[in-house]
Amino acid sequence: MIQKFNDGGLRTPYYLIDEEKLIQNLEILKDVSERAGCKILLAQKAFSMFAVYPLIKKYLAGTTASGLYEARLGYEEFGGETHVFSPAYREDEFEEILKYADDIVFNSPKQVKKFAEKAKQKGKSVGLRINPECSTQSDHAIYDPCAPGSRLGTTLLNLDESILPMLDGLHFHTLCEQNSDDLEITVKVFEEKFGKYLHNMKWLNMGGGHHITRKDYDIERLIHIIKHIRGTYDVEVYLEPGEAVVLNAGYLITTVIEMIKNGINIAILDASAACHMPDVLEMPYRPPLMYSGQPNEKSYTYRLSSMTCLAGDIIGDYSFDNELNEGDRLIFEDMALYTMVKNNTFNGMALPSIVLRHKDGIFEVVKRFCYEDFKNRLS
Repeated sequence: MIQKFNDGGLRTPYYLIDEEKLIQNLEILKDVSERAGCKILLAQKAFSMFAVYPLIKKYLAGTTASGLYEARLGYEEFGGETHVFSPAYREDEFEEILKYADDIVFNSPKQVKKFAEKAKQKGKSVGLRINPECSTQSDHAIYDPCAPGSRLGTTLLNLDESILPMLDGLHFHTLCEQNSDDLEITVKVFEEKFGKYLHNMKWLNMGGGHHITRKDYDIERLIHIIKHIRGTYDVEVYLEPGEAVVLNAGYLITTVIEMIKNGINIAILDASAACHMPDVLEMPYRPPLMYSGQPNEKSYTYRLSSMTCLAGDIIGDYSFDNELNEGDRLIFEDMALYTMVKNNTFNGMALPSIVLRHKDGIFEVVKRFCYEDFKNRLS
């Protein structure tokens, strides 16, 4: 039995959120907010476990959303400020979005001309997403909004200055799991191209992708950047991290169901990359696994796979000090982000339960999923 958590034998798979580690991240973010004089929002696209919103809202100013449903969730369950950005808004949803959103960011001058007047009439703050065309990413091309041909944000060439009087702020989002040196590069390019417009704005949103709670993150550089923007342009500054809020604060607990051998040792788990941690295949990446090593680093190496019929549903190759056996529990780390918000029931796989480990060590099962959750998504 590899698992070290004293969970009382909860049925796997389940996501576990560690309240103590979540609070550690939130305290870092609150400190940045206070020292830099900025507002930090939770990006719900990465983490939408609203059971812990009452805790998070003690530290953050509000939420960001990518459309109607996230906006409503943030408004109803979190409160504070509700910010929304979408590459394009549906006319049959926009009126309802106006019920929930305080700040609406548009992707193009055309969208501003189509919807901004309605937003202004409802007293909403209006912004435009900018594409500074400054790519600082090398590992995650799928998440690069500045890649050639990107649909996200307005380039300088496509900026229609006639919309400027309708704007309260500008927004850019160019980072993914990056440090503040990359933000500094982006801000320099942004100022060169768009800084002249910011003097007439009320706010600048620097988006997400800031790995603020990572141990090697340069917080002092971030604070310096924010203070520079505030001092130069006299604007409110927003950050909207998702991953940084829950970095290393979540786990996916799974059980070894079967052991087989086909040239290599293979362990079949009751968790799935395709269903329960889709970024493993989408990015792709090899998720951290507690008490394991790289292939052949430790005595016994296994390929960890799933119960689905997808041949490529492989989590990765890992090594262990001891042999794996049926019934062993494994603990995947950093599983709060982009898991619950992306998971699915392909092949009829059950969704993992959602569990909160409180500061006092008590495990609370927040949500269990069943057959009806699978069936009700179908027809």
